[in-house]
Amino acid sequence: MTDRPPSIDLNADLGEGCPWDELLLDRVTSACVCCGAHAGDRDTSLRTLRWAQERGVAAGAHPGYADRDGFGRVERTVSTAEVEAIVMSQVQELAKLAGSLGSRLHFLKPHGALYNQAQRDPEVARGVLHAARALELPVLGQPASTLAALAESLGVRLIREGFADRRYRPDGRLMPRAEPGAILEDPAEVEAQVVRLVQQGIDTLCIHGDDPRSVALADHVRTVLCRVEIPLRSWL
Repeated sequence: MTDRPPSIDLNADLGEGCPWDELLLDRVTSACVCCGAHAGDRDTSLRTLRWAQERGVAAGAHPGYADRDGFGRVERTVSTAEVEAIVMSQVQELAKLAGSLGSRLHFLKPHGALYNQAQRDPEVARGVLHAARALELPVLGQPASTLAALAESLGVRLIREGFADRRYRPDGRLMPRAEPGAILEDPAEVEAQVVRLVQQGIDTLCIHGDDPRSVALADHVRTVLCRVEIPLRSWL
């Protein structure tokens, strides 16, 4: 570790209609605000943006498939152009809401199936990145992924993301949620994973805002980062 410890961002997926959003906003440094397609609605998004602004939390867009029954977690067969249109339309609408508050969006992070497909599928990854480039926003994604490789070639800044409570496969991909053991529940395992991810040089850690344990997880992650003397920072 250098003389000046690196800092790290702590993000959460918010604005999806969960009752603990305000509590999470008191703990995170970046808010991935739902665009209203996979969950939430206009008023919820606006309220979340306002809460983030009041706390100095950097807000970003969290676009996903318009699939409320599946919470945007069902994969689709989509073209690059279709993905670009999905992301552009949702982020532009959220940007208007942020603008109405005198604020702006600082990044974008695809949600659920759109996120997972973008990490490995060039067609989906290009759609996300074409939109990000047009919107002049950096993208959250996993290092050593298809999205990461294409982001570099397309000139889009990648914010390297890690997951505190998700088990990884040996190849670096996330274990699907449906598989046993995909979610880390042991605090010691979470701590070891946070330390490992920080040592690997990630920029931001994700807290899934739809999990009832998310506030406790955020507190635990903050405690771990304090213990290893890694300060938190936002993208503001």
